Amino acid sequence: MLRIYDTRARQVERIDAGRALRMYTCGPTVYRHAHVGNLRTYVLSDLIRRVLERRRVRVVACQNITDVGHLADSSAEGAAEGEDKVLAQARAEGRSPLELARFHEESFVADASALNLRPPEHMPRASESIDLMVELIAKLIEQGHAYTVPDGSVFFDARTFPSYGELSGNRLDALRPAHRIEAVDPRKRFHADWALWKPAEGELTWDTPWGRGFPGWHVECSAMSLRFLGSRFDLHLGGIDLRFPHHEDERAQSDAAAGHEVVRHWVHGEHLLFDGRKMAKSTGNVVLLSDVVAEGLDPLAVRLAFLEHRYRQQMNLTWDTLRAADRTVRRWRARVAEWSESVSAPLSKDYADRVEAAFDDDLDTPAALRILRELERDDSVAPGAKFETFLHLDQVLALDLSIEIGKAKVLPPGAGELLEARERAREAKDWPASDRLRDKLADLGVRVSDTSEGQTWE
Repeated sequence: MLRIYDTRARQVERIDAGRALRMYTCGPTVYRHAHVGNLRTYVLSDLIRRVLERRRVRVVACQNITDVGHLADSSAEGAAEGEDKVLAQARAEGRSPLELARFHEESFVADASALNLRPPEHMPRASESIDLMVELIAKLIEQGHAYTVPDGSVFFDARTFPSYGELSGNRLDALRPAHRIEAVDPRKRFHADWALWKPAEGELTWDTPWGRGFPGWHVECSAMSLRFLGSRFDLHLGGIDLRFPHHEDERAQSDAAAGHEVVRHWVHGEHLLFDGRKMAKSTGNVVLLSDVVAEGLDPLAVRLAFLEHRYRQQMNLTWDTLRAADRTVRRWRARVAEWSESVSAPLSKDYADRVEAAFDDDLDTPAALRILRELERDDSVAPGAKFETFLHLDQVLALDLSIEIGKAKVLPPGAGELLEARERAREAKDWPASDRLRDKLADLGVRVSDTSEGQTWE
């Protein structure tokens, strides 16, 4: 069974799911396109799901859509910053804020489909779950975990949750004022308290017993996860940047309301860099999945590039690594199509077991891919067995390795020119150049053989 690193426990733990497992993933904030760094978290979620389902575990997944909070235009905390940039963008495009959010949500869903991410059973929108949040906030006030202030704000009283900090290590007695995202606020009883409800007027605000406003970001995930997965669920996923304060605050809210530990295991994926720099709009270093496709690369090259690194390892993605992953995906598809025409044979249990053991070992996908490359080169394994093994493991890899089966053989772009150059090199008896060109063709998924009648390819 899958063993994975639990952020709260600070160790790798076995996931004892039984026949079913409930999993929550913090979804996208849909005020902009998701870049490939954002998408790494959702590939992690999908990978965990596929590994568990391979073990015949039924996974019930919930992934929210954050389409409020960040979109509100007037609050005590945000007024000093002027008009919300998202609202300004929506107005410039002649859209309402929710229309803008739906546009980016559709873009995210399209990217998820292109990466072969299985859709979650539940995908609630924050804007359609306000009643759940109001109900949760009222319960926290009643229990003494939250308090109201005269302007209509509601804050969570952090000191009522003694185990705060178990996820991130940021204990309340060590937190300094202004150490958190929110600046020091005189309305708070304690500087580390956070807003559950914020007063505001205008678009995307709602009436509540405390006044008109919108929910704090952290309370959204608590309300939706409790509603759709219940007061006890198995896995909570997100990027490492969400560990503090978002997940720390979310855990406090959920556990305080439920009266017990809600989440059994917290799992976080590491940051992704691009060309050695943080991927963020503020740095001007943003790459979208559509940018990858515009470069002529298969979107699943991104998925394979992610699998080349362990999820807990900070990853530096580059165009060179994406091109290399693209060549591998295309080569494996060509090989699978070739092997499909061979005599049928059972899958190689030895190789399959080794790859699956790597998956189970805290998602050691780099080891799994090394074993697959070893299988690809192993001449002692029948082509029919390689075919069955690769397709069996593609249930987890999700690289569409079968899509070339039965298709007419068409050279990939650039291969024709390389074949002609190799023909000339052989005529000139330039064997080193011939060998280099053969290797380049192999990278494109084209295998060249030399016969008495000249070179052939497949």
